Amino acid sequence: MTLLNRDLSWLSFNFRVLEEAINNEVPLYERLKFMAIFSSNLNEFFRVRYPEIVALSLLKKKTKITIDANDNLLFKVQVEIERQLNIFGKLLQDEIIVDLKANGIIFYYDQPVCKEHLSEIREIFLSNVLSYIQPIYLDGTANNFSPENNHLYFVVTLQENKEGIMKQAIINIPTQKLKRFFTLTPLHNYEYVIFLDDIVRENLVYLFPRQKIVSVYSIKINRDSELNLEDEFSGNLLQKIEKQLAKRDFGPPSRLLFQMGMPRNLQMFLASAFNVNSDELFMGGRYHNLDDLSQFPSFNKNLVYPKPKPFSSNNMMNSGDIFKILLKEDVLLHVPYQSYNPVLSFFNQAAVDVDVTEIYITLYRVAEESHIINALISAAKNGKMVVAFVELKARFDEENNIKWSKLMKQAGVRIIYSIPEIKVHSKIALIRNKKSGHKKSFAILSTGNFNEVTAQFYSDHVLMTSDDEITSELLQLFQFLQLRNEVESGKKLKFNALLVAGFNMVPELYKLIEKEIAKAIAGEPALIRIKVNNLEDPEFIQQLYNASSAGVEIKLIVRSISCIAGGIPGESDHIEIRRIVDQYLEHSRILIFGSGEKTKVIIGSADLMVRNLRHRIEVNVRIKNEHCKKQLINFFELQWSDNDKASILLPDFNQQPVEGDKNLIINAQKSIYEYLKKND
Repeated sequence: MTLLNRDLSWLSFNFRVLEEAINNEVPLYERLKFMAIFSSNLNEFFRVRYPEIVALSLLKKKTKITIDANDNLLFKVQVEIERQLNIFGKLLQDEIIVDLKANGIIFYYDQPVCKEHLSEIREIFLSNVLSYIQPIYLDGTANNFSPENNHLYFVVTLQENKEGIMKQAIINIPTQKLKRFFTLTPLHNYEYVIFLDDIVRENLVYLFPRQKIVSVYSIKINRDSELNLEDEFSGNLLQKIEKQLAKRDFGPPSRLLFQMGMPRNLQMFLASAFNVNSDELFMGGRYHNLDDLSQFPSFNKNLVYPKPKPFSSNNMMNSGDIFKILLKEDVLLHVPYQSYNPVLSFFNQAAVDVDVTEIYITLYRVAEESHIINALISAAKNGKMVVAFVELKARFDEENNIKWSKLMKQAGVRIIYSIPEIKVHSKIALIRNKKSGHKKSFAILSTGNFNEVTAQFYSDHVLMTSDDEITSELLQLFQFLQLRNEVESGKKLKFNALLVAGFNMVPELYKLIEKEIAKAIAGEPALIRIKVNNLEDPEFIQQLYNASSAGVEIKLIVRSISCIAGGIPGESDHIEIRRIVDQYLEHSRILIFGSGEKTKVIIGSADLMVRNLRHRIEVNVRIKNEHCKKQLINFFELQWSDNDKASILLPDFNQQPVEGDKNLIINAQKSIYEYLKKND
């Protein structure tokens, strides 16, 4: 079975992000945004995946056995990252900075500062920056100084005026305390922007007044950020997470990024001082952490995509009662094309509705200032039973989740923390209403988090329903989650409308694939259409290969990691994989089996990865409403027809633009907005 390497696949996705920055038809500030996303993604890769790749490489050498099917993976990853970073640096210097100047903005980037700005920069440094600077002399030992994760520093080589002895000092660049970019006084009809880094660099003489500055190089350290709690099944998980967070920024180094031109002997000195291996040394540009480009000053220039306003359903606008609507019909929202307000109304109305008695919700990543959590707090204060399952192991969101869980607990919300060995990634909520002695439940099942901020630029689907089968199965699941480690009780759970990972999700998906295989063998049309963020699970991939071999047509839209290979003779002849990278982040999961009247449509939280299908609580739901089903099928087909931002994934990790009528350019995200507006 052909399985593509997940890390090389992910790097090809991140390069596709960079390609949007390369595309000069993309508005200039959007290009800056894509550069920031590329940089942020790569930072996370070094914090999460790269340490594992290095560890596997070392283990292979020690054990002399094949651990990864991909030979020389570490070397291939390093070469590809270096290639991409070279393109990134050349793009920024040769195109982006030139285009900024053409739009009246001079961005000081590795160039002399105008003499008119020198006194202004000095004043900024002395009045705003200097109080955050802590110079430290390095003695070459690991105990002397340990750089914090993802913080920026200068390594300054100094020479004593009298003795001529060389010293190394390290200077922090306080980007955690101050903004990264400063605007300077306009000159000659140009706006000016300078890095905080260069404000510090220009004023180092004030830190070392009696020493000669021989050289200055920028560096940063990435550190392994995995929490490694999989085997910890006892004790207070909240306290463990908090302790891990406290030391996360001082975990083992995974990369030392240094400025181009740094002498080899200085590289080795720093590697020894910071306990960094040779495989973890990477050469970069003059500036690091360019995910900060997302903060680049706008000067109110119209250099972004026009953002169509999310529209509200007429049905929603004409009724002030979300529960009254859901008693009549299911509601399917497609964000960010449609307004997220109905979701907020769902929780806000529940908080004050005297007939609502219980609220259940899973929380994975929430907004820093969450309206939804504030509604849950209000509901608890209003005497309703509120149960929130908070996932403490949501990577890089643990601190925010802990903060909110404490506030909810103080308000009377019952907080159920993570089951240590199972991450809950589902996006579900249930409200129970008791009116005139009759109980009725209302539910939300989403492909995206309960986060009103990311709902503005993540493409997701949200099902709101009062369907009795769905709500009763959700109640079963919430009751099971409250039992925490009593796994035996979970064996009694039976799901039909829901596909729940760890229970029936995998076998039910396999049954749907097998039905399409049977159709193909019988000579009938057989079709599988899937849209996910990641496709990596080997067993599921084998099922798709089996279906392809039987003649089933398989269309896959995979945003990021794709370990399946399309178009391999005798194995995946009938499989094609596409990727879309555009203005909105493609985040939804849709699975469509068959065609015509008997088409089965499923949406939910689960990507097709080992961790999602086998080690998490994920919830997918069968779409029953024919109108909702039709919308999701059309949504997929509009994306499949994209010949503007879509590319075909090839087995060698290259990406081939989707060909189409050059006179008829179809952009899926624009087409979906118009389609939904017409068919509301």
